Amino acid sequence: MYGPNDLRFDPHPVQLPPEPEPNKVRIRMRTVGICGSDVHFWKHGRIGKFVVKDNMVLGHESAGDVVAVGSNVTSLGVGDRVALEPGVPCFANMLPRQGRYNLCPDMQFFATPPIHGSLTTFVDHPSDFCFKLPDNVTYEGGAMAEPLSNGINACQRGQVAPGKKVAILGAGPVGLITAVAAKGFGASRIAITDVREDNLPLAKQLGVDHALLTDRSMSAMDIALMLQKALPPNGPEVVIDCAGFDSTLQTAVEAVATGGKVVLVGMGQDKCTLNTGTTLVKELDLHGCFRYTNTYPLCLDWLERQQVDIEPFITHRFGFDEKSILEGFDCAANPDRTKCIKAMFHLPGQ
Repeated sequence: MYGPNDLRFDPHPVQLPPEPEPNKVRIRMRTVGICGSDVHFWKHGRIGKFVVKDNMVLGHESAGDVVAVGSNVTSLGVGDRVALEPGVPCFANMLPRQGRYNLCPDMQFFATPPIHGSLTTFVDHPSDFCFKLPDNVTYEGGAMAEPLSNGINACQRGQVAPGKKVAILGAGPVGLITAVAAKGFGASRIAITDVREDNLPLAKQLGVDHALLTDRSMSAMDIALMLQKALPPNGPEVVIDCAGFDSTLQTAVEAVATGGKVVLVGMGQDKCTLNTGTTLVKELDLHGCFRYTNTYPLCLDWLERQQVDIEPFITHRFGFDEKSILEGFDCAANPDRTKCIKAMFHLPGQ
């Protein structure tokens, strides 16, 4: 992209060195998914403090083939199929060294200005952030490890475990993948809500027990009571807000069981009002959730053992040429018209 609403197919967007750096591998990209952040950057040229000031390659959900390795790399070889974790921390800051590298202030993350993304023919990436795909996991599965990682981190923040009852607010792609992760962690009952009916049948297909259609005229308490009725006797022990609006935060606090956990994932608006009285009296734990850490091995293990099914998410597939790129982004940007959950680009293998 060259600016808001200015998307072009450039055959040479990034110039790579003749050989990858010592600790990097060169990867021929095979699949790249479109995320909501890609669409947002394309449409608006910014997300919060991240502003596109120069041309930038989009894409961060990706998998491909190793075609060259740096001189220090021993964990991967030419021909290996890999999933790419898109965020690379500096490890000079205390948080990354404590294992919370998703919070690194100097994180270099694909398709987050000024870092180029992975929707291009070749990418050089640190070998430590490239994960070999099991034989039975497709390139599409490798690319889907990225959104699945977000769902896994949300569930980990909420301590979702076998027997827990979980409510998810918002049945968009993030909410749906979080529901899949909650099933993976053994949640006994899952409810999901949305004001749009389109994705609720898919939620049921993915194993959600209660896919609840709400209405914008309903109050936070109305929706909270709906969730408590669906998940008796005390309501959900974990509520994961994948919408991020004032109304959904209020619903989360009212719906969650006393002593429960609320996880904030969606960023629908910058500031929301919190009912501190209810939060205090119910002694709730509120957890922010930003990206993920150390999730790719678990993602690929789940995919290898077929513990989770990501196939239903990929509703649209496109090639890698100017017409396909423009069609793919238009599809992802207009889900009401196209019914798109996840659009995936397929790049040529040779």
